[in-house]
Amino acid sequence: MAFGSFSGNRSSTPMAEINVIPLVDIMLVLLVIFIITAPLLTNAVKIDLPKASSEANASKAETVQLAIDADGQLYWDGEKLDRAAVLERLRAAGQKEPAPELHLHADRNTRYEVIAEVMSEAGKAGLTKIGFVTDPSQAAPAP
Repeated sequence: MAFGSFSGNRSSTPMAEINVIPLVDIMLVLLVIFIITAPLLTNAVKIDLPKASSEANASKAETVQLAIDADGQLYWDGEKLDRAAVLERLRAAGQKEPAPELHLHADRNTRYEVIAEVMSEAGKAGLTKIGFVTDPSQAAPAP
């Protein structure tokens, strides 16, 4: 660091400049080192892997549309059913392999208790993939 000049005048103020030349030199040396060593790190081992023919599993799980209106009435794929019939169909769907996905359409004014009971019964029946279907065009405006 330079605190002064070579002149005989000692009353001058120290230099307030930052010398970046050593920093640039170090960065260039590091850059050269990385350029030289980077190709050495990409060594690959040649392996003769066995060939196997396989196809993707084409069995896609079906979906079940279960709707609940504001009065708590249940609809299985658009068919109006009572609670006992829906529970029976949930158990039958839970036995299938792979288990179908349950898409739950609930009215805005449906009691949460009804939705929770249906989800609980679906889980007990073996339907673990449950999704809520909403209508984005009916979304409430942001506050």
